[in-house]
Amino acid sequence: MTKSDPPQPEPAGEDAVARRRRLAEVFGDVLPETTSDERGGGAGSDDRESWYRENRPPHHGG
Repeated sequence: MTKSDPPQPEPAGEDAVARRRRLAEVFGDVLPETTSDERGGGAGSDDRESWYRENRPPHHGG
């Protein structure tokens, strides 16, 4: 393919699935299929408080 060649359409069917799988193996999954909002079970304020308490530096007392 040269610079003057038009872009080729993505292969259909199994070829496209195999291509996406190879790309994911090389580059990883850049974006998840669903967002955390769609999955639900998000962190509540209690989770944030417990994270803060667990990760608070010792010199902050408490």
